[in-house]
Amino acid sequence: MNISSSISLFERAQKTIPGGVNSPVRAFKSVGGTPLFISKAKGAYLYDADDNRYIDYIASWGPMILGHAYEEVVKAIQRQALSSTSYGAPTKLEIEMAELIVSMVPNVELIRMVSSGTEACMSAIRLARGYTGKNKIIKFEGCYHGHADSFLVKAGSGVATLNIQTVPGVTAGVANDTLTCAYNDLAAAEQLVAENKDQIAAIIVEPVAGNMGCILPQPGFLEGLRRICDQENIVFIFDEVMTGFRLSAGGAQEKLNVKADLVTYGKVIGGGMPVGAFGGSKEIMQHIAPLGNVYQAGTLSGNPIAMIAGYTTLGILKGNPHIYKELEEKTIYLRDNLHRVFIASKIPFVINQFGSMISVHFSDHAVNDFASAASAKNELFKKYFHAMLDRGIYLPPSAFESWFLNNALTKEDLDRTIEATKESLSEISGDQVQ
Repeated sequence: MNISSSISLFERAQKTIPGGVNSPVRAFKSVGGTPLFISKAKGAYLYDADDNRYIDYIASWGPMILGHAYEEVVKAIQRQALSSTSYGAPTKLEIEMAELIVSMVPNVELIRMVSSGTEACMSAIRLARGYTGKNKIIKFEGCYHGHADSFLVKAGSGVATLNIQTVPGVTAGVANDTLTCAYNDLAAAEQLVAENKDQIAAIIVEPVAGNMGCILPQPGFLEGLRRICDQENIVFIFDEVMTGFRLSAGGAQEKLNVKADLVTYGKVIGGGMPVGAFGGSKEIMQHIAPLGNVYQAGTLSGNPIAMIAGYTTLGILKGNPHIYKELEEKTIYLRDNLHRVFIASKIPFVINQFGSMISVHFSDHAVNDFASAASAKNELFKKYFHAMLDRGIYLPPSAFESWFLNNALTKEDLDRTIEATKESLSEISGDQVQ
């Protein structure tokens, strides 16, 4: 496969952009090789600068749930752009977007729009501290909540991909206020709360983790965290930047039947545009300025282009709930057939799947937290990634990222992916996989 244009563009990019990329995982550092520079996308497919076509399992890290360049979303953006791209003033569209989200998530009464998932999570933590008058937070190893200082302690995603253990620039004071324990370890969370009695403002968690691969919550884990928060006056925050409006119309809260006090959003609610949001009960949200004294602001918050893209996407999802069933059926079909192929290859593996999120781990033990994800044979993932890329399948360039399916994928796309996996595993193992 000729990728000469990507090679040339990467060399050029490194002269003016740190590492040649504007988000670290895109650099292919953990898998090696040259990152592909994308020129366009349509439906389930990406096209690189050399016009090679790839079946896409990143979906822009989640938001392209309907597929790329979805006609109704594109037309809505085009119409709005004719009326300007930003005002720095309130719009009717912001109200309609907020009303739509509130109508889809029963326990969200007020919601504030921001410009990214990082900003949403950072603001939710500040709000929790302001609301409770306490300073410490608990997060879980391998959960990535953006790159705000508080969240870069034992984070997953790109930090794990680049094997960065401590992040320069994060002060000791911030690190000391961020307590961590293993995902799915309820006893460890209970112990942290007991050891820091009346000091914990919030527990923040990815209800289904997507930044150490797709990691499912074990039975009782989220329910136990909910109980602890109720008992200790701690704000329970679901980071649904990935799962919100992807797993169901009401997100992970609806799918798992566990309610959070605050929820953060991103990805799908922007329909591919930069956007985030955080929301929750009126009791907590009324502490945000201008109602309260917890300050948060942003010139581009509620940007009309982002709002119309998200409003159109969410409207389609709300009006067509069968999309979630179709997505899950496609993901289960892919999971079951990949399982069959991996069994035949005799290569140790674990496939985790929930809704339209899925990940493959080259491991001979269950993968249910960061330690088990990190102990997998990630050198094999590197070989698998490149073998699949050579066959026109674009996977996340890291063993620590979930795959995201989009509804434009056809059965033929899935079958091609399964066949490519069979060929790739044969190449890796040196044996013919049946």
